[in-house]
Amino acid sequence: MNSSQRRVLFLCTGNCCRSQMAEGLLRHLAGEEIESMSAGANPAHYVHPLAIEAMSELGIDITQQTSKHINEFLPPQGTPPDLIISVCSSAEKECPTFPGDVERLHWPFDDPYYADGSHEEQMVEFRRVRDEMRDRLSAWLGEHT
Repeated sequence: MNSSQRRVLFLCTGNCCRSQMAEGLLRHLAGEEIESMSAGANPAHYVHPLAIEAMSELGIDITQQTSKHINEFLPPQGTPPDLIISVCSSAEKECPTFPGDVERLHWPFDDPYYADGSHEEQMVEFRRVRDEMRDRLSAWLGEHT
């Protein structure tokens, strides 16, 4: 990270699907301009295999990302982000107050974690949510970079 990078933290409850995909998408779309991170209010401690698969279909590798707790970004342990984008309503309500001027956005997306059916039926849901996030991030980047 360099000191001029804007730091964006994606927040959801489990930090295993939506926020992980959003972290990978923003890193891919923004390159070095933005430091992309994710965390959860109640982290699952793994990245969902279907999230990894859905992202790999776009050529984005999120296998090295880890599930983290939001408190890792609170002082004195961590450095607060410049922007928090909550991707689920539960995490929006549970997000602690950060010191300083931390901007907050709320972009709720359906949770593909709860998709059922065959592998392919579950992947349809992961792809749908991934693509909705990609479109939203692309539009946001077009307005803010």
